Amino acid sequence: MLESVRLTAYDIRQSYDWNYAHAPEVPPDVAVPDCPGDWNFCGIATRSPLGIPAGPLLNSRWIHYYAGLGFDVLTYKTVRSGARACYEPPNLLPVESAALGGEGRAVTAAADSRSWAISFGMPSKDPAVWRADVERARRGLGPGQVLVVSVVASPQPGWTLEQVAADFAQCARWAAGAGAQTVEANLSCPNVCTQEADLFLSAEASGLIARAVREAVPQLPLILKIGLFQNRPQAEALVQAVAPYATALSTTNSITATVRSPDGQALFGGLRRGIGGAAIAGRCLEELRMLAAVIRERRSPLRLIAVGGVSTAEDVRLRLEAGAHHVQMATAAMLDPLAAVPIRRGRLAGY
Repeated sequence: MLESVRLTAYDIRQSYDWNYAHAPEVPPDVAVPDCPGDWNFCGIATRSPLGIPAGPLLNSRWIHYYAGLGFDVLTYKTVRSGARACYEPPNLLPVESAALGGEGRAVTAAADSRSWAISFGMPSKDPAVWRADVERARRGLGPGQVLVVSVVASPQPGWTLEQVAADFAQCARWAAGAGAQTVEANLSCPNVCTQEADLFLSAEASGLIARAVREAVPQLPLILKIGLFQNRPQAEALVQAVAPYATALSTTNSITATVRSPDGQALFGGLRRGIGGAAIAGRCLEELRMLAAVIRERRSPLRLIAVGGVSTAEDVRLRLEAGAHHVQMATAAMLDPLAAVPIRRGRLAGY
């Protein structure tokens, strides 16, 4: 019985480095149902359309843990060309909020919730550490499972866009050399105030980066992780700019908001943080439908990865019906590592 299985989850009371060092061992023997259907991830055959985006999978042990619990596309947390420390805790803070329809709202910290404020800042271990660990991650996956490595540039003062693109490309080469089956260029992080935070809003920058990464890893599918567009023309411009180089777009997985304590005090220094989980489900589904329409109208081969507020089989079906080729979940999987099991029992075949 699933109810009797106790599984390790990310401990939001502890730091990022603590959770990195205290990754779970191989999970207990859980019966993971088959997921009938002809599934593939960017052309690579998979057991299901279910995956986890960049965020929860801090290292190879976290990847192997979730791979044993019914998630078949595993995204290694975003890595850089140099070490970068995580923000100070709290890195994940439960919040109460009505459904978020756009950026800039205020949400309130809560004792418990299915929505979280996310504050990591895209940390990274040194390349020598993560490259060796990516190799371990790949070796531990089985047939029908795919390792994605998320990469981001680390712009220095005075860098040109070409230098930013070259840093993305270097990380992508290292990831491919370590065994990544797919590379994801992270063009959006709502918790970073530097140049790499919202590159997706510039079609020119996105196109240049996509081309540089494509040239660096011509043999691998290329995913671009994007955020919430301000309007449809922005999305149209990005699709046109990146379609010659990218394989898929990973849709927004958080919506920014300021966070306050229950007594009204500003948290995180008053800076906005990405909100993930149930509060963003509806808005992310709308964005997915808009992107699917843009891609369809342009007859683009780009695939779509649905992220944001997914937690049930019905959520997965809605996103497949809306045009997603793959569906990933983060908050739900961290709250309940067994989240994929009931979804796999649902009838997803035919999409």
